[in-house]
Amino acid sequence: MHSTELETQQLINSLNTALVMVDNKLTIVYANHAGEALFETGLKQLIGHPLQDFFLPGTIETTRLKAAIRKGEDFTENEIKLAFRDNRYVSADLTVTNLHFEDGPRLLFEVKKIDQQKRITRETLQNAQHYAARELVRGLAHEIKNPLGGIRGAAQLLEKELNDEHKEFTSMIIEQSDRLRNLVDRLLGPNSLPRFEESNVHQALEKIRSLMRFDSDSPIAIVRDYDPSIPPLMLDPDMIQQAVLNIVRNSVQALTESETPNPEIKLVTRIERQMTIQTKRYALVAKIKIIDNGPGIPPEIKDTLFYPMVTSKQNGSGLGLSISQTLINHHGGKIDVDSYPGHTEFVIYLPIDRKETDDDE
Repeated sequence: MHSTELETQQLINSLNTALVMVDNKLTIVYANHAGEALFETGLKQLIGHPLQDFFLPGTIETTRLKAAIRKGEDFTENEIKLAFRDNRYVSADLTVTNLHFEDGPRLLFEVKKIDQQKRITRETLQNAQHYAARELVRGLAHEIKNPLGGIRGAAQLLEKELNDEHKEFTSMIIEQSDRLRNLVDRLLGPNSLPRFEESNVHQALEKIRSLMRFDSDSPIAIVRDYDPSIPPLMLDPDMIQQAVLNIVRNSVQALTESETPNPEIKLVTRIERQMTIQTKRYALVAKIKIIDNGPGIPPEIKDTLFYPMVTSKQNGSGLGLSISQTLINHHGGKIDVDSYPGHTEFVIYLPIDRKETDDDE
């Protein structure tokens, strides 16, 4: 490949817009990196396959596309919903352009996700909320811990002066002081920095899957859908396991309390290309999806879901998601969520170091 062609290919692959080309039989003949990300699969699974095979029936109007090829007509549609076979829905602006090559006509699809900017805005707001909540908790923790330590110390001194009959009261004061201190520590979340090591993210997910099989009293199916091409990542396996486990336990509790028929949790891994996380651009990102078929997240807590003490669960502490976000933030990643009745999907994004992807080029 000549240097000019290589530069052109690199330029096309750096675009956020998904480019997908089909021949006159609507068979895919080309896709850039954003196109692979749109279909959540690789070139080998795309090239040579009919376009309609990847979408739910009725999404792609094959007669209209074939007519566009015959007549050489281009068209644009705004704010359309693309419904994929794996039950994903993507809002996008679509432009279809006719191209003519020596071996026949082609259609070039330009697909621009219109929800991407909304996601970036939501991510910025979510990070600001999380930071504000942590600063508030830190301030409260300082104000609570100081007098709490004094109360506990006074109770210990008083205990030495009392007879056994009244020591139960000082013991109660000490016990409740310790309980409040532990609560404050949990509110502050994990303070230790991650111990990074090269690790396969699927090992952490398999540990969670095994744990939930023995931990849950309800017959909830845990379904795996892993992408084996994801390379080992530099991460703290214990932190990633805890972050995912908190989300899975939330799903289990939601499915159990709602008595969802045929309850199911899916653990899905994929690779995302050309993604911005916390204002930093990454060529490749590992994506972990935790999907359940429960009742969905109540609308009244959607915007404050990652705040400490926010929960819709009975006897829930509301700390799990806040801690998960802190753990993922330690890895330079982020957590996204999409929920509606019958479908709740948490997505964890973890950057992949460029040097780890040499074999993927």
